[in-house]
Amino acid sequence: MVKTLVVDDDPDVVEAISLILKKEGHQVFQAFSGAEGKEAVKKSNPDLLILDVIMEEPDAGFSLANDLRREGFKKPIILLSSIGKVTGMEFGDDANESPDYFFVDKPIKPQALISKIKEVLA
Repeated sequence: MVKTLVVDDDPDVVEAISLILKKEGHQVFQAFSGAEGKEAVKKSNPDLLILDVIMEEPDAGFSLANDLRREGFKKPIILLSSIGKVTGMEFGDDANESPDYFFVDKPIKPQALISKIKEVLA
């Protein structure tokens, strides 16, 4: 069973993603801020981390991801963003993903999220 931590400041988003993941057989842990996410990583030791890019601070998700990488967290990190709604940019399959992070656009499309998860865990 894949242990997945979902971190987003919107409880509705966390719950929606959690339901998708549970249907796929994941054990899901939840956090609602960067600080909570950092603690939850220590407690749950997830196999996969799904983070919103913009939470309590505009770069909270990136900050948390970068902090965790500096501290030795090597598991896949998927970053969620709705920036496409504002800029027209999308992360999709043609995005220039870094080797450290993977991206999924918000609003979340369940099949796109599931596909990305399968890709990063392969």
